[in-house]
Amino acid sequence: MKYINEYRDNVLVRKLSNKLRKYNDLDISLMEVCGGHTMAIHRFGIPSLLPKGIKLLSGPGCPVCVSSISFIDKAIAYSAIKNVIITTYGDLIRVPGSQSSLEKEKSKGADIRIVYSTLEALNIAKINQNKKVIFLGIGFETTAPASAVVIQKAYHENIQNFFLLSTHKIMPPVMEALLNEDVKIDGFICPGHVSTITGSKIYDFIPDKYKIACVVTGFEPTDLMQSIYMLAKQIHDKTPKVEIQYSRAVVKEGNVKAQKIMNEVFETRNDIWRGIGEIPDSGLKLREKYKEFDAELVFNIQFESKGENPACICGDILRGLKTPKDCNLFGKTCSPVNPVGACMVSSEGSCAAYYKYQNYDGFN
Repeated sequence: MKYINEYRDNVLVRKLSNKLRKYNDLDISLMEVCGGHTMAIHRFGIPSLLPKGIKLLSGPGCPVCVSSISFIDKAIAYSAIKNVIITTYGDLIRVPGSQSSLEKEKSKGADIRIVYSTLEALNIAKINQNKKVIFLGIGFETTAPASAVVIQKAYHENIQNFFLLSTHKIMPPVMEALLNEDVKIDGFICPGHVSTITGSKIYDFIPDKYKIACVVTGFEPTDLMQSIYMLAKQIHDKTPKVEIQYSRAVVKEGNVKAQKIMNEVFETRNDIWRGIGEIPDSGLKLREKYKEFDAELVFNIQFESKGENPACICGDILRGLKTPKDCNLFGKTCSPVNPVGACMVSSEGSCAAYYKYQNYDGFN
């Protein structure tokens, strides 16, 4: 299959692995900030193909994993309101809140529906005009344009029973926050999906201000290996910059039309990242023009949020300070069947990736 098979060529991957041997003396840490990259890295056994001095860290690239407990608790509280339908992408439904999850509330009778697009959620509102439909907006710059489009559509069609609860976040602020943490990051494997929308320009401040290497990367083994080689070369040559490895999908300016729609509907706000805390201007909320669709402004509810499970170290994992295997719950109390933390719930979570591929060298 074009753009798949040729990027999984065993011989080419081995050649890239051999090329990396020239950097055997490097002692560097590279962080990916994309859940898709996290899964691909472990699925294809990428760490086993690298020199010992090149360490890969998983950052806060999984949108489900960084959604705050208070967001989940708020969604659960909304689901208890009479004549309210909650619509959500499927990977959010099992994320634990303080005391429950959307999945558990659905099993108790709450009207919570999994949808595959924002337009499907809007259609549910059109069909159920006697009910209020809330869509849980989650994800980075990749999914925010889809939420923006549906809000514009609801606005122009005067649909009055559709609302958005936004936990959309943007990537640059959290990347900068990580660079001010006590974690060694020598280079970023920049997210491919996000960058198709934003372009590579959003990372320019990282080498300019922090002298940290950046490469925008695809999701196949050759993509990842080439990107790691490009990062190692930048670091070795002391020439930090932003490069695009994923050139078949990403350009410097990005998808200008999608950016325009997103900026028309949303504005930034401070937001809470699970396990990390509040980061200034890292979240997206609806602009004044569209406030009638903002669930937080329309529904006045009281709910209680408690802290994280003290035994769960998802926060340290998301910041690259620890790995899932450092957690006492990993593979014991916490598993994909019985997840304690958000990093084990999502298919893109670090803990889920480690659990699924912990004994797997994916490239024989």
